[in-house]
Amino acid sequence: QLQLVESGGGLVQPGGSLRLSCAASGFTLDAYAIAWFRQAPGKEREGVSCISRGSGRTNYADSVKGRFTISRDNAKNTVYLQMNSLKPEDTAVYYCAAKPASFFRLCMLSDDFGSWGQGTQVTVSS
Repeated sequence: QLQLVESGGGLVQPGGSLRLSCAASGFTLDAYAIAWFRQAPGKEREGVSCISRGSGRTNYADSVKGRFTISRDNAKNTVYLQMNSLKPEDTAVYYCAAKPASFFRLCMLSDDFGSWGQGTQVTVSS
């Protein structure tokens, strides 16, 4: 049974950093493209970043470029989202999601990611 579990959220001051983890079980992560999404209260879900299968090529939302970094450790079956220079507007529940992917295809935040974790809360506030 495919399962994704996020962790690493919390309360951080503006300008601070957090690293989110997305641990997979029931499937081999390296056969999938993985994405991070977020949803703030009263707002639509937003794609944040994704990492492709194989090449590890990445995509980022403009709002997080230069501040967030997505990476994957296939040996640990885990994907990470390093978030630096956090802003209050980054406050949201962050979800990771997975989809089977072709080996050379670049992931897109508009892709249909069919498997989701339960989310982890990130709050940026002084």
